[in-house]
Amino acid sequence: MVDPARHSSLGGALEESFLKWSHEICLVESDRGREVARLTFEDVRARAHAFAAFLEAASFGGGDRAAIILTNQSKWHIAACAILHRGGVLIPLDAKLSAVEQLELLDHCRPSVLVIEDHLWRALSKARGAYRLPERIVVIGSRDAAQGAVHWDDAQRDGAPELVMRARSDAACIVYSSGTAGRPKGCVLTHENYLEQLAALLELHPFSPGVRYLSILPTNHAIDFMVGFLGPYLCGATVVHLRAIRPELVREAFVTHRITHVALVPSILKNLEIALRARIAGLPRSKRIAFALARRALKIASRGRPNARLGRKMLSPIHEAFGGALEAIFIGGAPADASMLRFFHDLGIPVANGYGLTEAGTAVTLDRNDPPNPETVGTPLPGVEIRIRNSGPDGVGEVEVRSKTVMSGYLDDPELTRETIVDGWLRTGDLGALDHSGHLRIIGRTKNMIVTAGGKNVYPEDVERAFAGIPVQDACVIAAHVLSPPGTRDERLLLVIGLGPGGASVDEVRRAARLRNHSLPEARRVRGMIVVREHFPRTASLKVKRDELVEHLRQTVDLQRDVVDLREP
Repeated sequence: MVDPARHSSLGGALEESFLKWSHEICLVESDRGREVARLTFEDVRARAHAFAAFLEAASFGGGDRAAIILTNQSKWHIAACAILHRGGVLIPLDAKLSAVEQLELLDHCRPSVLVIEDHLWRALSKARGAYRLPERIVVIGSRDAAQGAVHWDDAQRDGAPELVMRARSDAACIVYSSGTAGRPKGCVLTHENYLEQLAALLELHPFSPGVRYLSILPTNHAIDFMVGFLGPYLCGATVVHLRAIRPELVREAFVTHRITHVALVPSILKNLEIALRARIAGLPRSKRIAFALARRALKIASRGRPNARLGRKMLSPIHEAFGGALEAIFIGGAPADASMLRFFHDLGIPVANGYGLTEAGTAVTLDRNDPPNPETVGTPLPGVEIRIRNSGPDGVGEVEVRSKTVMSGYLDDPELTRETIVDGWLRTGDLGALDHSGHLRIIGRTKNMIVTAGGKNVYPEDVERAFAGIPVQDACVIAAHVLSPPGTRDERLLLVIGLGPGGASVDEVRRAARLRNHSLPEARRVRGMIVVREHFPRTASLKVKRDELVEHLRQTVDLQRDVVDLREP
């Protein structure tokens, strides 16, 4: 492993890794099941240097900003390495945002260079209007789309570009927090933020040559940027990029590339759970019994701790479906259902559940699984302090974080920075509680908390967990008063569900929801259900955009007509 403590900047750390692991496979790119690139660390270094030489010729250097808007592919990593090699500030933007949203963020951060995919450049050019564009645009893909820009193939230069070193306190990236809308929130993350985060994560989960990480999340996502880019690179591990992430292609990739590690958001892991449960349920009765006995024996042999080595021996068919080499799944970005985590742990598949946010550099806590504590998001990473602010009798209050991984501030927004980082403590806006062993339980967002007519605090995310597993595509809890006419106060909690294509009927969902609802305390029971046919709006990390969903409901839902009663018949 390249020791992050020995470096002042990411560019220097990456350069050492390229030289140290030169002949190891660094990056594999797969497009619809067909391998289109297999690059060693030396290959990536040479290509990154060629683009860095172009940047150097364009007078791009220390502190200059460059944005990337690309889907997962080898050139994402190559461009990022080149930018960091030249001491630039990297701005990874979400390729799934609309062209106008991307233009607004570009206008806010003002990069001098933009690396963008051909179809995205077409959309950006069409929507440009009065927005400012970076001075240099580099387009990847069709040459026909590169009008008014430089094609990637022409942005390569021979020679050895100068490695521009940066101080630990200098900005390395500007990352727009998930769900950014209206007031842009560009988190300025320093080289120290990333190097300290890498040191903490690699202490708990050291990578090495032979590790094969499957990159499913977009690389601009904070989790994949850290665990699927910087982490593997500094350890000589291999990253497998999938250009298309259809379920059958993901399953195929696990087997073809014998994947050892992957990072997912909970909704993707839930889909894997559903598929596995269906596969198990489809076994003949004798095999189902044998499987249940083997799973129970595994749990006893592993003493309740997920053990991949034992799992491969005792539940080999399940593990072979994942390629037979899987060591760990990392999840974060949204709340995870504890029963789902226990399901995978009982199969001998370690799932490291964590909590983090962009403002804290990515991860804040991680469950060590020793033993697993799936009702929580684990304990703080090395070097991270957590405290609960203004906690109530139940111990719930706002989570605050102090660490060398906390951002330096929001870009060009000192007021918001002062409100968010107070006396060195990052105010997360998340509600949580710490148990006696230091495990953190996340309850919900402060802004989402609902105070009932009886004065009870209800956290929608907490209620939603009770409905995990009902046969729907999406589920979200809101207070009815947000849809009520001005001047009225409807205190009901409502369950908003998206059925999804080919799903269960409304009556089937109502019956399942009623059973779950009955298990909740009276103050947290939902009083009705609203059916939505469209997909819920979501962020890059697949969190529901509640404000957008509520606005849609305001325009389309009549509370008197469209609420399905969930009371007992």
